[in-house]
Amino acid sequence: MATKEKATIGGVLCHPKDAPPCGILAAADVLHLDLAKKEDEKLKKTIEFRFDASGEVLEGLCSCMKYIARSSGIVAETGLYGRSPLAACQIDSFLDFAEKHVVPGTGLDAACASMDVYLSCRTYFVGHELTLADIAIWGQLMAAPQAQRMRQTYHHVDRWFSHIDSLPAMKALAETYAPKKKKAEKSKGVKVTKGDAGDPFAIKLPNIVDGAVVTRFPPEPSGYLHIGHAKAALINQEIADRYHGVMRMRFDDTNPSKEKDEFVENIIEDCKRLKLRYQKITYTSDYFPQLFECADRMIKAGLLYADDTPVEQMREERMHGVESKRRNRPIEETQRIFKEMIAGSEEGVANCLRVKLDMSNPNKALRDPVCFRCNDGHHWRTGYTYKCYPTYDFACPFVDAYEGVTHALRTSEYRDREAQFYMILKLQQSVWPELPHVTMWDYARISFVYTVLSKRKLTWFVTEGIVDGWDDPRMPTVQGILRRGLQIEALREFMLTQGASKNITYQEWDKIWAMNKKYIDPVCPRHTAVIKKDRVTVSLSGAAAETVEVPKHLKYPPAGMKKQIRTDRILIDYDDACLLSEGEEVTLMGWGNAIINTIHRENDTITSIDARLHLQGDFKKTKLKLTWLADTSDVCPLQLEHYGYLITKKKLEEDDTFEDCVNRNSKHVIQALGDVNMRDLKKGDILQLERKGYYIVDSVPADISPDNPVILFDIPDGKAKQDRMIQ
Repeated sequence: MATKEKATIGGVLCHPKDAPPCGILAAADVLHLDLAKKEDEKLKKTIEFRFDASGEVLEGLCSCMKYIARSSGIVAETGLYGRSPLAACQIDSFLDFAEKHVVPGTGLDAACASMDVYLSCRTYFVGHELTLADIAIWGQLMAAPQAQRMRQTYHHVDRWFSHIDSLPAMKALAETYAPKKKKAEKSKGVKVTKGDAGDPFAIKLPNIVDGAVVTRFPPEPSGYLHIGHAKAALINQEIADRYHGVMRMRFDDTNPSKEKDEFVENIIEDCKRLKLRYQKITYTSDYFPQLFECADRMIKAGLLYADDTPVEQMREERMHGVESKRRNRPIEETQRIFKEMIAGSEEGVANCLRVKLDMSNPNKALRDPVCFRCNDGHHWRTGYTYKCYPTYDFACPFVDAYEGVTHALRTSEYRDREAQFYMILKLQQSVWPELPHVTMWDYARISFVYTVLSKRKLTWFVTEGIVDGWDDPRMPTVQGILRRGLQIEALREFMLTQGASKNITYQEWDKIWAMNKKYIDPVCPRHTAVIKKDRVTVSLSGAAAETVEVPKHLKYPPAGMKKQIRTDRILIDYDDACLLSEGEEVTLMGWGNAIINTIHRENDTITSIDARLHLQGDFKKTKLKLTWLADTSDVCPLQLEHYGYLITKKKLEEDDTFEDCVNRNSKHVIQALGDVNMRDLKKGDILQLERKGYYIVDSVPADISPDNPVILFDIPDGKAKQDRMIQ
């Protein structure tokens, strides 16, 4: 079949150097248009169509795409600009979305998150065939350096992109213009160093063999994961990914007194929420037989000794570097007592095993730490099989090496234990030569103002009833902050920007919530609410009762449409009523202007207002823009819950009494009325109440009523005043 001849269009397409506009070039190819184009070093980010004869210039992706479409004689038959006026309008909206949001930078993650949801049940952005919307967004992603990483995270975007990328016009352009990937340094046995000065993971990690790196995330199942654990998990994931290795997850279940099935199950679920990719899950208890065997060998080598020194005395001796009188106990005696410990006998329970390190070392972690101790409690996994258990200090180096972990990453408060880790591992290797070396690396733990991350203190909040559970929205647990409305993508972005640095800082919550806003604001629907208490009725002359359809989000068509009920009686907030003056013209948001005729008062309290609808008025000239609701019986009862910090002091010092710094008024509840559309909300929906802020739906009762309202939690937007409102 003969190739259709390309038509020439006027103007020259100008673009930044080394940044060809793939979307426009692809659209021109599909529409059989011949473009004149050139690079312009003066252009930094934008593109232009320049018409030398007239001096006119079209600037930006949206305008240039529309010009391409309207210059083609076959656009109607191709369907690229839609096959209906509605489809054309939808395409225009997506062109605008592509130009503003699908661009390199921190906002791309939020754009991809919204597109991923939209594409979950779609092959194309508009209708059932390729349109300019698909081509424009494909072209923008082609130009974004982080697009490949986004595709790994957002599977529906990846599916859609792969499909569009396979089409002939796009495939040819991708081969010509796609950024060339650098050859990966992936030869086994070759040591590599990655990162640069602007890279938060440029840490010059030692002993790296590309393709052979194994990291591990080792949570203790004694509580729920908090935001500090999220950083640890994501850092281990990032290091493994960078060097084409794997991450494993291993539960450190060596203390049966604190561990529960509940914690294990929730940690696994939290890891799924964090989108962690681990090779497999293991448990330290998987290796109890090997750990007991290692202890036997070390006892025979004279490296461990049984000690029945009372706990307080042992603590004093370690503090002052005094050797225990049991340190030189005969090997045979320690062997016998260890058997008693395993049996849980009276003599065994009175003893512990200690490892001989260096009692005179200034680093107190090296002063003969305990490596086995008795505990006759029920172990969540092994039941009552064991009566004594290895300590974390003894089990961690052995199991890391036994599992083939190459890099053990831990927070810097354990820096004093790094030497202990290496010394214990060396002794274990002396009796178990097959154990390989493990490299340790410490990084700064993450700390937040007005927040405690100690499991002991978080448990106290739960047991004392200060919060409603581990997933209370005031808790810094993964479940708590997600329930509050933090998006996984924002959490991941925040943690990865922290990197693996050793610099210790206290983070403001403002930053992470401001980052979260970038993800939710472009896509979440808008609704209207009026505070129930002291609400003011406005009688609006000239208003006819009607119900109209309006967008839920003016700049994001996929959010859909909602009903707006208009009547001659509307409700406004009392605080807004106090700002009004008789004779003033105001704007009723989403409707039009109105003129305030009379403000009725009783004892200086506003009781009602008379106003006149004035749709001819110019909203640009009014000072006040008011949210409002039609005064009808189908308004939706709401309960708005606002939260403050659990701690009243920005940073707790060592001499502070923790209980004295607890904020016991950290929850504030407001009853409100919402628009009728809010009766259709579902748990987990995120929305913006116009002029009030962002909220996440926590519960929607089957029978909504004033006594059984929809419950919304406020989502901070990064403004310090809001986040610290309730202190």
